[in-house]
Amino acid sequence: MPVAAVVLLVFTWGRDLPGVVVAQVTLVLAGAVLAAVHHAEVITHRVGEPFGSLVLAVAVTVTEVALIVTLMADGGDKSSTLARDTVFAAVMIACNGIVGLSLLVASLSHGTEVFNPEGTGAALATVATLATLSLVLPTFTTSKPGPEFSTSQLTFAALASLVLYGLFVATQTVRHRDYCLPITVQGEVITADDHADLPTAHDAGVSLGLLGLALIGVVGLAKGVSPTIESGVGPPTCRTPSSV
Repeated sequence: MPVAAVVLLVFTWGRDLPGVVVAQVTLVLAGAVLAAVHHAEVITHRVGEPFGSLVLAVAVTVTEVALIVTLMADGGDKSSTLARDTVFAAVMIACNGIVGLSLLVASLSHGTEVFNPEGTGAALATVATLATLSLVLPTFTTSKPGPEFSTSQLTFAALASLVLYGLFVATQTVRHRDYCLPITVQGEVITADDHADLPTAHDAGVSLGLLGLALIGVVGLAKGVSPTIESGVGPPTCRTPSSV
């Protein structure tokens, strides 16, 4: 799928696409996103936890940021709030949808679900703080009209977010690595991944290359279908009734 996405990108780049082609490109784009996640998971399994989670997070983040930047670059002023809305949607889907569904399915399957409270608490605290800093705090600033940071405030928010995430990564990978590993019912940390065979170095290298191709395909194809998406989700045009 990554190779097909890149080939399709070569044939569609810079062209006005009809509706049928846009539908086909959208299907390939979705497949490329899923392929990127799959190859990131292969690399994740190879390097092990908790470093594997960082690889998967980086791959997903690069994909999402690339899509946002591509749509914002072509959308002009109409897409100025796209990044904020997308981040808010991602936080809601992750914290309410994915976490809630995971707890529900695990509880139905096992009765009582066991998880690592230290790692979970650190992750949720980081997400909540970053979300508040970037989504809530601009509403209460007065340097610029509207819910918007000034340049100095934006610089502070960016640096604070970077430091906060760096502290979380240090906690996850160095200081308290065991906080982010799965545990048994008895509360013991599971250090070995026994659910599947460890990928070879060759397989991980191939997945790394295909991951790069998939990300290139995702960014390029998203740019190709962005005009259709913008026209489909744009504000409706109001027509004044003609006088008789």
